[in-house]
Amino acid sequence: SFAGILDDADITAALAACKAEGSFKHVEFFAKIGLAGKKVFAIIDQDKSDFVEEDELKLFLQVFSAGARALTDAETKAGDSDGDGKIGVDEFAQMIKG
Repeated sequence: SFAGILDDADITAALAACKAEGSFKHVEFFAKIGLAGKKVFAIIDQDKSDFVEEDELKLFLQVFSAGARALTDAETKAGDSDGDGKIGVDEFAQMIKG
């Protein structure tokens, strides 16, 4: 839960902005919800492997709202700069900075 960490209105606005398939923009989303990189990474890295695997990233919008859509393959691959199927903390930092 993000109670006390994030504003519900910010989450709602961020999710609404990426509702359409292909519309997810990493930089804009994280700026809208007001979370810094390492905090976001820790939340998305559900298995605590120090990597965000594509399946974790694909479903991460559902961490914020159970009814949120899954990300498309193109959206999940956008942050995987070395093409290994997972995003390390450095790749993630680059992805959310733009």
